[in-house]
Amino acid sequence: MHPDTRTGPTSGPHARVLRRDVVRVRGDGHPVLVLHGTPGGVDTADVMARFLPSDGFRVVTVSRPGYLGTPVRHGRSSLDDDADRAVALLDRLGIDRTGVFAWSGGGPSAYRLAVRYPDRVSSLVVAAGLSARWTPPRTTPAEWFVTQTRAGAAVSALAARIAPRTVVRSAVAGVSTLRGDALDAHVRDVMADHWRRRFVLDLAATGNSSGAHRDGWRNDVANLGAITSLDLGAVRAPTLLVHGDADTDVMPEHSERALREVPGAELLRLPGGTHFAVWDHHDARTVQERVRRHLRR
Repeated sequence: MHPDTRTGPTSGPHARVLRRDVVRVRGDGHPVLVLHGTPGGVDTADVMARFLPSDGFRVVTVSRPGYLGTPVRHGRSSLDDDADRAVALLDRLGIDRTGVFAWSGGGPSAYRLAVRYPDRVSSLVVAAGLSARWTPPRTTPAEWFVTQTRAGAAVSALAARIAPRTVVRSAVAGVSTLRGDALDAHVRDVMADHWRRRFVLDLAATGNSSGAHRDGWRNDVANLGAITSLDLGAVRAPTLLVHGDADTDVMPEHSERALREVPGAELLRLPGGTHFAVWDHHDARTVQERVRRHLRR
């Protein structure tokens, strides 16, 4: 039985086969459910979770509703539907309690999961996560082509192979206030580190909202634009928030709001941190160890 393609509470003739573009499971140890941002998919979640070792964590990565063929109920799956779907998956995997690691547009689904099922979430980490209503920013024609068309996705994938520095620079500039010397220094630093460079380049290959991501993007835009309250005060799981102060994709005020409203929450503020700060900050290894410790709680 391949751990990435067949999962269930038990092995044997009744074990459930799960599509690899919807759910993947690896490792042994403390369970962690990984919720990707907007857009994304299980491939994005896999990139996010690379710093969680298989010999210490049982990592469950998923495509949220609409992404890579994951069903959208009745044309739209709510944030609470997303939480219910996650718990049904945990039941199928025989997981009673899990840590949850969410990023960006996956933050609201993680908060609602913690609120609706407090006994199932042992710890919560939200990196640069939305905590209130969000609408997509206006884009230039060039940005629209790169981020929302199949041709743009193909161009991005090719550029990542032949001009990686250009892709890293463009990606970082697009999600942060870093400019001039600060941007140059950050790009040099990322390019000199294999793991940080690979994260940015691989993320660029999964962050397009066209094709198999289109339904998920539309579902997220509808749900995130309709948020009135996530009931953050009802979160009971130990919560760690991580946010870079140079992030422009999700403004730091979203984590500041969660810090005020989630009981006992901690906020790790990263000076000069981009929207990718957990993975591309110069202190990324220290940050990731902090995240691992929290998820083991």
